[in-house]
Amino acid sequence: MRGHELTLLFNVVPQMNARGEVIGTQGTAVDITEQKTAFSKLEASLKEKELLLREIHHRVKNNMQVISSLLSLQTDQIRDSQYAEIFNDTKNRVKTMSLVHEKLYMSKDLASIDFRDYIKDLAESLFSAYKTTARNITFNIEVEDVSLNVDTAIPCGLLINELLSNSLKHAFPGGRKGKINISLEKTLAEDKTVYDLVVSDDGIGIPDGIDIRETSSLGLPLVNTLAERQLRGTLELDRTKGTKFHIRFREVTYGKRM
Repeated sequence: MRGHELTLLFNVVPQMNARGEVIGTQGTAVDITEQKTAFSKLEASLKEKELLLREIHHRVKNNMQVISSLLSLQTDQIRDSQYAEIFNDTKNRVKTMSLVHEKLYMSKDLASIDFRDYIKDLAESLFSAYKTTARNITFNIEVEDVSLNVDTAIPCGLLINELLSNSLKHAFPGGRKGKINISLEKTLAEDKTVYDLVVSDDGIGIPDGIDIRETSSLGLPLVNTLAERQLRGTLELDRTKGTKFHIRFREVTYGKRM
């Protein structure tokens, strides 16, 4: 009858005499075949789930790209510039979320994305979308090595999209030159990581009489909603030199607040 393979764990201890010389060994062997088989099955199951999760992110990204393309086609049919701008803004928001799933699909652990790389790609996409108004604007990124989970990356990405789009559209009228800065750094507060996101420009600024929480447009109230409700952080606006938004937040874990 044919035997079956066993996996054994050996533990061997040398035996010594009074002079410290090794005169033999003593050991034990434990059969860990079942444990190894169970571990192999678990490992295979995890790989299968990882492939499935990657496929989900890939399909979500593709579906969002289809939506973005449809919005572009629809925009081409719109003659009213105001409505065309609304469609373009929506398309950019969809692309912002799509980029998160693209980065997750390509990431190693599927749990978080390199946010510095994400911001660079997002900025390039927006500068390309607003190339007519952005030709005289320089852009500076100062982002630490930061990885964010999907629940944090999507609202944070949307927030950056709104602030950067707002600067590109309104901060530098008449083709004037200017600069936009984005910085993101992390610090420890009460043994927890806190992120400080700053988006600023040296443009004409937001007039003092405008309340960013109650404007008629969607952009600035959405910034407030994303910062305080989605990221559960704080939002500060400095209008002294151009426009400077400072958002402080922690990585989002549902059920916990900052």
